[in-house]
Amino acid sequence: MEAVGFFLAQMNSQALGAMVIALVLFGALFLFFLAKRYKRCPPNRVLVIYGKVRAGTSARCLHGGGAFVWPLIQNYSYLSLDPLQIEIPLSGALSAENIRINVPSVFTVAVGTTDELMQSAAQRLQGLSPTEISQQGRDIIFGQLRQVIASMGIEDINRDRDKFLSKVQSSLEPELNKIGLVLINVNITDITDESGYIEAIGRKAASEAVQSAAIDVALQEKRGAIGVAAAKRDQDISVAQAERDLQVGTTTAQREQAVEVARLAKERAVGEQQAAFERDSQIKVAEREMRVAVANANASAVSGENEAKAVIANANAQLRIKEAEAYQVSEVRKREAEAAVLEAQYKAQARQALAESTKIEAEQRAQLEAAARAIKAKITVDAEAEADARRIHAQGQADARRIEAEAQAQATFVNLEAQARGQFEILRRKAEGLRELVASCGGAQNAFQLMMLEHLDHLAETAASAISNVKFDKIVVWDGGAENGGAAGFVKRMGSMLPPMMNLMKDIGGVQMPEFLGKMVEGEGAGPGAGPSAGAGAGTGAAPPHAGPPPAAPPPQAPPASTGTAPGGAKPGGKGH
Repeated sequence: MEAVGFFLAQMNSQALGAMVIALVLFGALFLFFLAKRYKRCPPNRVLVIYGKVRAGTSARCLHGGGAFVWPLIQNYSYLSLDPLQIEIPLSGALSAENIRINVPSVFTVAVGTTDELMQSAAQRLQGLSPTEISQQGRDIIFGQLRQVIASMGIEDINRDRDKFLSKVQSSLEPELNKIGLVLINVNITDITDESGYIEAIGRKAASEAVQSAAIDVALQEKRGAIGVAAAKRDQDISVAQAERDLQVGTTTAQREQAVEVARLAKERAVGEQQAAFERDSQIKVAEREMRVAVANANASAVSGENEAKAVIANANAQLRIKEAEAYQVSEVRKREAEAAVLEAQYKAQARQALAESTKIEAEQRAQLEAAARAIKAKITVDAEAEADARRIHAQGQADARRIEAEAQAQATFVNLEAQARGQFEILRRKAEGLRELVASCGGAQNAFQLMMLEHLDHLAETAASAISNVKFDKIVVWDGGAENGGAAGFVKRMGSMLPPMMNLMKDIGGVQMPEFLGKMVEGEGAGPGAGPSAGAGAGTGAAPPHAGPPPAAPPPQAPPASTGTAPGGAKPGGKGH
């Protein structure tokens, strides 16, 4: 039993080994089959797979790469991409002039690699030999080449080969593309004609070329002669220029030497003048400082005098302590304004003096510089140093004058400023005196009345002098004959103005006049009938103590229109007094 079991085990192991071997062989055969059916496309060929391909196409074309070709349902073939040279011995083709010409040429074509061209080539060139493909291309080229020649003239074909080739390509390529071919190159071997027209054109061109060459030779000979003459002229000019440069260089060196000597002399003279100018400037600066100190001392003296005058003014103000406050205010403001004006005037005068000094300095400097420039333009280099020295000296004098003017202006300004401060101090002291006068009088009204009393004699004298030279020969009163008219009415109205005038003197000047001269009655107006009678002591009444002046008398009434008026508004037959 054990032997049987062993035998069976050996049989099983042998069967399993055979199965494995069979599977390996089958796999190897299958892989070999697959490898045989996978077709690779070289770069100089087109792989055409036909049979069961995608719908809408008759073949599947590949350029490069590879593809699996199924057995039984698909097959494959190759199209060569090698160029094909097609010789075209075209002869007797009619041109546009109806002249027969011979155009032997060589065309190079090949199968295209785009999808459309490969499909067209697979449909029309599959299975054809290169000779057969060349023959199909030759037939197409012959027809298109004759068509292009018939559309062009002989001279255009012979002269403009690029245009001829361009037309051939544009006409031939669409026809070749229909069978899957592309045009690579066109080589026109020669262009001849049977009548000798092209040869005649060549002889004409050769003759023109010979003539042009002869003309070019003559032109070159002329240019050579011109060049020789120009070279000789340039040589003469160069020699003359060299001699001129030698003379100019010698003269320039001598002039530069003279200029340098004059410049050194000028610098020495300028240095001496500069030293003298600095010495004079220092002297002028010392004088200016001395004058400023003197001006400051004078200003201090003037300030002391003004202070003394201020003390005297203060004493005088104490004497006039009873002047009115209203007068004080107006007078103070007026004086302050005058003082400000004077101060501004003094400052303006000082600035004007400073500006005049600057102007004088500028004018003198301009005049001196202009004279120096005029002299410098006329004289030689040696005199230029002397002109600069004079200008520097003049500039030093102008600076000295300017410094002196500045010192004078500063002194004037200090003096005027001290006077202005003195005037201001006087006015301030006077204002304080007026303030104390008002305070001591118990009010501005009382102070004003006091000042009016002090100046009453002066006012009366001024009023009298105003009419002292006026002579009254007579007084004529024109009256219309109305109520209170005539001389009596005129005197009555003059008497009625006396009480208001007395009341005004009381209110303004504080003067109480005797009552026998007249008085205002309480409650009565100041009209024409309200005044006192014309007799002495006939006062009838007075207005309130602070009543204003009476209103003016009404104008005389005009007479009726029927009676007429005399000149001046008087009634005819009016009384004259």
